[in-house]
Amino acid sequence: MRIALLTYSTRPRGGVVHTLALAEALAALGHDVTVWTLGRGGGFFRPVDPAVTLRVVPFPPVEGESVGARILRSIALLREAFTPSAYDIVHAQDCISANAVDRCVRTIHHLDQFTTPELKACHERAIVRPYAHLCVSQAVAAEVRAGWGLEPGVIPNGVDAARFAAAEPSAAHGRYLLAVGGIEPRKGSLDLLEAYALLRRDHPELRLVVAGGETLFDYRAYRAEWEARAAALAVEPVVLGAVDHDELPGIVAGAAAFAFPSTKEGFGLAAMEALAARVPVVVRDLPVLREVFGASVRYGSDPHSLAAALREAVENPGPGREKAGQELAFAHTWEAAARAHVRFYQQLA
Repeated sequence: MRIALLTYSTRPRGGVVHTLALAEALAALGHDVTVWTLGRGGGFFRPVDPAVTLRVVPFPPVEGESVGARILRSIALLREAFTPSAYDIVHAQDCISANAVDRCVRTIHHLDQFTTPELKACHERAIVRPYAHLCVSQAVAAEVRAGWGLEPGVIPNGVDAARFAAAEPSAAHGRYLLAVGGIEPRKGSLDLLEAYALLRRDHPELRLVVAGGETLFDYRAYRAEWEARAAALAVEPVVLGAVDHDELPGIVAGAAAFAFPSTKEGFGLAAMEALAARVPVVVRDLPVLREVFGASVRYGSDPHSLAAALREAVENPGPGREKAGQELAFAHTWEAAARAHVRFYQQLA
């Protein structure tokens, strides 16, 4: 089967991680797989199995470009370069790539609420125009069903659990909480900051480390608010930005606890990677995260309850819970995800 997987970036965002791992697993099953993407600043953040063909469309920066204009340019450039007739299956992983093609399968990882007009239109079209839909959890599929009357298939993410389980814990930041995904509204960064300030009253030695955060969207105003609040709370988080692919597992493995207070998620891949490293995980109490993680993590719904859960995680990590969490992570394989995708594609044919 000739399969094109489309994504919007070469940077280590969750959907891009998903796209590359799925592409490699599909290629390992003997399929002809090509990944199409927009290239901001060069190639992908990690080496990709040579069995996967890569098509990186140059996406040079434009000084002063607005978010809306950047979205429209992204769609136009990918549409102009892409050759849909070369593939049996065209599978878009985000709203930008789904808008760049006329006929595709779409994985809806999570649902967003945008205020930028171009993003709102992009999000809506990327749900209603594809002829088939997938989600990575039943909870998101239920949201799609309730909001649009569609019936998505559900195929959970895989996890490269062995890479995180084998990691040597980093000692570069002392004793720390870790969050991955950058500073943005959907990641619940302000709530995490408030929770961290509460936790430091009992654990002043703990640092807050934030890794990742490359996106096409503009969260400068939110970042400024976050920095101002950090100053008001007299805390100094360590913001690493994008982390090298080979360094991330050690940073995850070295954390005293992993904080995942996202307000919207489709699966929670970063938190599952932390479980693979046997790190205690605290997530926001969302239906999707209850579905995916069950009793293997701790839950909070606001700064005070997040702080309480993080306190329990660092004071009483509990080897039984961490062992169960690691087993859960290892149960999600990319091979199983790829085989399920192949069955879904064959049903479409």
